[in-house]
Amino acid sequence: MTLVATLIANPRAPAISEAVLREARAALGTAHPARRLHGEAAADVLFDGPEVEERAQAIRTALAGLPIDIVVQPAKRRRKHLFLADMDSTMIEQECIDELADFVGLKKEVAAITERAMRGEVAFEPALRERLALLEGLPAGVVDEIVAKRITLTPGGRTLVATMRAHGAYTCLVSGGFTLFTGPVGHKIGFDEHRSNRLVVANEKITGRVEEPILGREAKLATLIELRNRLGLAQEDTMAVGDGANDLAMLGEAGLGVAFHAKPAVAAAAQARIDHGDLTALLYIQGYAAAEFVGG
Repeated sequence: MTLVATLIANPRAPAISEAVLREARAALGTAHPARRLHGEAAADVLFDGPEVEERAQAIRTALAGLPIDIVVQPAKRRRKHLFLADMDSTMIEQECIDELADFVGLKKEVAAITERAMRGEVAFEPALRERLALLEGLPAGVVDEIVAKRITLTPGGRTLVATMRAHGAYTCLVSGGFTLFTGPVGHKIGFDEHRSNRLVVANEKITGRVEEPILGREAKLATLIELRNRLGLAQEDTMAVGDGANDLAMLGEAGLGVAFHAKPAVAAAAQARIDHGDLTALLYIQGYAAAEFVGG
């Protein structure tokens, strides 16, 4: 079997020099030449099995300490046809419920619960109910202000979605957050569809409740399976990305599950992890060169 090790640095801090590539090829024991995907920001190195795990560990050991992500996978069927993505702290740089809490002076308290839930220390559903109860009475109109003034897209996200869609992939933003956010965020990034929870609003105020059932870990998994079956795809044709514990089932079921700047337990469990690169890393993982990128 031919495999590929993709080396990825943050494009704002390229670090994949010729010396790094020589060291990577030596660690893998490969005669294949390296293929640069984007200057010193991304490159592919092919190698042949067996002893995949040992050689993958060898390259990680050789490049340890460098700001470079390494993803090892089979070289065939890298380009995916279904992409599911978490929203908060993945496709955007904020946690929306924490920003809502800031309007009532409770961001510190709510953010602490959010962090525990994303680390898997508390169950997602009761943690969501607990946080929402603190927001009772907040004017629903503040959502528009948050989206307009506080939400920033994670670098590379628009390019990731536009490039995958241009090559025939179906894309879905699936979040444990709220439709009031995933709607405009999904549209801004360019997703085909979005799925998330619905806040209960009465008299233009947030009631502190959410419509049941809550979309969490199992619903994200179910969405991946539903869309995969609907599109007639094999498991290996799918990719998912997230950062928190409620993404783990979805990441595990995807052909390639990517932990993006994730909580430690999530990064340790995922098939691939990106700690340094931006979201264009998910294109390099699929073998796209920067010259093939669309939009952004």
